[in-house]
Amino acid sequence: MLKDITLGQYVPGDSVLHRLDPRTKILLMVAYIVAVFLVKRIEVFPVIIIFTVGVTLLSRVRLSYLVKALKPMKLLLPLMFLMNLFLIKTGDLLVEWWIFKIYKDGLINAVFIVLRLATLVAGTSLLTLTTTPIALTDGLEKLLSPLKVIKFPAHELAMMMTIALRFIPTLVEEADKIMKAQLARGADFESGNIIKRAKAMIPILIPLFVNSFRRADELAMAMESRCYHGGEGRTKMRVYSFKTIDLIAFIAMALLIACIIIMNKFMPNIF
Repeated sequence: MLKDITLGQYVPGDSVLHRLDPRTKILLMVAYIVAVFLVKRIEVFPVIIIFTVGVTLLSRVRLSYLVKALKPMKLLLPLMFLMNLFLIKTGDLLVEWWIFKIYKDGLINAVFIVLRLATLVAGTSLLTLTTTPIALTDGLEKLLSPLKVIKFPAHELAMMMTIALRFIPTLVEEADKIMKAQLARGADFESGNIIKRAKAMIPILIPLFVNSFRRADELAMAMESRCYHGGEGRTKMRVYSFKTIDLIAFIAMALLIACIIIMNKFMPNIF
């Protein structure tokens, strides 16, 4: 189970993407999401796919990590595809069988939605794969620091988000251990209907919640014992600063967005 979860995992490396300022990567992630939602036609999606694969190769992160990032959506993606395929009834009729009818607009929209969700998940997963939790915390806090003038808890919010991301692999590993222990005691999680399978998950969920609260309590006591009082008066071990490579990354993202806007407007319809 743990091998199929990439959210919250960090892959050590010394690539161009690893060396970017964490603030740059966070802002680029937001710009990437905007770029994906700017795509209005299916013909433009190859640009996003090529850009995502190119950035992945540049980061020296194996493409298999992107495939693993999509595994948690293995039920959602087919469901979204089928819903759009059969519920949209506009355009030319392509296939008719029994009560099922597939229209051209339904097929195009189904592929469009699946591509949008897949590229969003795959592209944004590169943020945690190439950024350490500490760097992510520092980057979030720096970006939110102007809001401190209105008493916004920038440090606390950044810390909570990073702890949540950091503990996802830990909780998954804990759930995997509990499941293996229950299987060794004769538990069955695969046979029966949906209700029986849901009931079979109770012996996993209860100890998982207990262990989660125990870990949270231990973390809180550890932070208190080290006199943690938020970001007040704290210094940083590493001071981040924007470099030329960050400027190049911003320019590349701006070119991507400009290319998408131009292609949306002037590219001829293929489908």
